[in-house]
Amino acid sequence: MFMRTKPSRRGLGLWTASALVVGNMIGSGVFLLPSSLAKYGPISIVGWLFTATGAVLLALVFARLGRAYPQTGGPYAYARRAFGDFVGFQTAWGYWIAVWAGNAAIAVAFVGYLAHFWGVLGTNKVLAAGVALATIWLLTAVNVIGVREGGLVQAVTTVMKLVPLALLAVGGLFFVDPANFRPFNAGGGSAFDAVTAAAALTLWAFIGVESATVPAEEVENPEKNIPRATVMGTVVTAVVYILSTVAVLGIIPAARLAESTAPFADAAGEAFGGWAGDLVAIGVAVSAFGALNGWILLQGQVPYAAARDGLFPRSFARTGRRGTPVVGLVVSSVLVTVLVAMNYNASLVDQFTFVILLATFTTLIPYVYAAVAELVLLTTERAAFSGRRLGKDVVIALLAFTYSVWAVAGAGYEIVFKGTLLLFAGMPVYAWLKYRQQRRVQPVAATPAETPAKAA
Repeated sequence: MFMRTKPSRRGLGLWTASALVVGNMIGSGVFLLPSSLAKYGPISIVGWLFTATGAVLLALVFARLGRAYPQTGGPYAYARRAFGDFVGFQTAWGYWIAVWAGNAAIAVAFVGYLAHFWGVLGTNKVLAAGVALATIWLLTAVNVIGVREGGLVQAVTTVMKLVPLALLAVGGLFFVDPANFRPFNAGGGSAFDAVTAAAALTLWAFIGVESATVPAEEVENPEKNIPRATVMGTVVTAVVYILSTVAVLGIIPAARLAESTAPFADAAGEAFGGWAGDLVAIGVAVSAFGALNGWILLQGQVPYAAARDGLFPRSFARTGRRGTPVVGLVVSSVLVTVLVAMNYNASLVDQFTFVILLATFTTLIPYVYAAVAELVLLTTERAAFSGRRLGKDVVIALLAFTYSVWAVAGAGYEIVFKGTLLLFAGMPVYAWLKYRQQRRVQPVAATPAETPAKAA
């Protein structure tokens, strides 16, 4: 039986775990979504509602699994328990790639929002790359020091990012012009197609719903706090998303909104004045900073959990004096550094964008596995679910699975095809790890005794 080697002190309470969920979902992408949704018009709000429903279903799945199995690794831990080592490895491999690749994009977005105040960052690529890398390694150092410190940073930045968003979500509603909500379906196509397209775009804003389950062994009273943090964080995020998007769509005419590169800041400036635009721009920068901190925390926890089980190289299971997975944090940040450097080469921008889309796809695979894992574990380990109503849990898991499969299909054929190839690339690593395990446990074969010489 595996013996836990990390210190027993747990660094994440209910509020810091909730902040991890909210902070990881409210990153940088949501602040550009109103511009992307403008061509569909107000019907995109229906897409938001549909996606929010799917996110809550997934949150309920992760809440139930987190209560039943409060183990570090989140989706990886559940997939391995239900389906065995190979699916567990696939989940950890894909999720790990998605986390550190996504961190590169968040770092770039953070620098982009700083350029609102420090214009030279928009023209000097070397300086911009330096600021992005300095931010990555600053937050890596914070999380190496300890999970408690990383959680504190997450709680503070989450509050700071919610203030300007809440200002627009609530106050901005008083400046809405009803004329901006006509026509309701601006795209001219069918309502179903418009809602599907909008839901596919808004899905990316909810990646991170599982965040509280990944560092489960660092959460105080995990059986209660993980489910509460997961559901509460998802609902808060959904409400903020929908109300603020309604405000932006109602304040800025669709034609101008489609051309805006900072729709939230533009809407705040139009409603309250230039000072509000600056305040929202600060909130966006803080949002990206907080999201980067939260995802850096997770980029060490996932390979750590897999390495403890022999499904990642053993070095990823090494921890520092404070119990943090130092190797996983550092190796992941090295890979983030490579991607950031690639992004600042103009000829590689398109390639980088495509890598981020592939990384987002790889986060959906663990969602599919997690939903089915609950169905399997409800059958094979019923006692772990505290005698709750089986029918309700089965229905929620089936709905979450259906939503996740729809989301995978919505990524497009090319992304699904190449994302699958990316997952296949990890199979030789799995084979090598199994070979190493076999070499360590296999007894040395006895030397055959010499056979007596045949009598003449």
